[in-house]
Amino acid sequence: MNKINKLFAERGDRKLLSLYFCAGSPTAECTADVIMTMQRRGIDMIEVGIPFSDPMADGPVIQDAATKSLRNGTSLSTIFQQVKSIKDKVSIPLILMGYLNPIMQYGIEPFCQSCVDAGISGAIIPDLPFKDYLEIVKPVADRYDLRIIMLITPETSEERIRFIDDHTDGFIYMVSSAAITGAQKSFDEAKQEYFRRINAMHLNNPRMIGFGISNKQTLESAQANAAGAIIGSRFVTLLDEHKDADKALDILFDDLKK
Repeated sequence: MNKINKLFAERGDRKLLSLYFCAGSPTAECTADVIMTMQRRGIDMIEVGIPFSDPMADGPVIQDAATKSLRNGTSLSTIFQQVKSIKDKVSIPLILMGYLNPIMQYGIEPFCQSCVDAGISGAIIPDLPFKDYLEIVKPVADRYDLRIIMLITPETSEERIRFIDDHTDGFIYMVSSAAITGAQKSFDEAKQEYFRRINAMHLNNPRMIGFGISNKQTLESAQANAAGAIIGSRFVTLLDEHKDADKALDILFDDLKK
């Protein structure tokens, strides 16, 4: 069974926590160590960012991390090499998150094959058109038992959400707002209503809420309305400041109690 499906099937009532970081940032060789540290500290699932020069959905924190990663010489090939080196030690799902351009240059089939070789369970491609997903990417990904995770936002229609739900597997990435990534202090009533509205749809796929989660209020709000939460910008900031995944996690876990 794909590790993503296994995680959600076995979680019971436990709320999940997934973290994002950009591969190759803050240092060129940090990727494997960050993953292993997260796993040791109890993180349920990890999104490994593929750096890109024009990350249109990302705020300044993740843009800066991507820039540093590219300066460090990070490519899809180096990411696959580094993750593959720890494949036999990683038991939690790893998901590559990145834009379509580098993946297309690498090649869809080689990308899926390399994911399997490195022990990666899925991919999130924010700018992948759904039509291209259905016609080009999904048939290949399915052959490799790789989950392509799709995003929904407050602006996504109910019809499209149900269409996505019917044609994807693993989980649905529920973006908290239509804005770019970045930590927020709270989720306002409009976001809460969006969470409740999607909750009431009783979708087949579990949902994870991301974008803006950085403290107790935003974490609990996400966890109350989905299977769990995804944190990116706050962890990326802490990792860049301290250059130590353990220290970054210590502070993040403390932030999530406030």
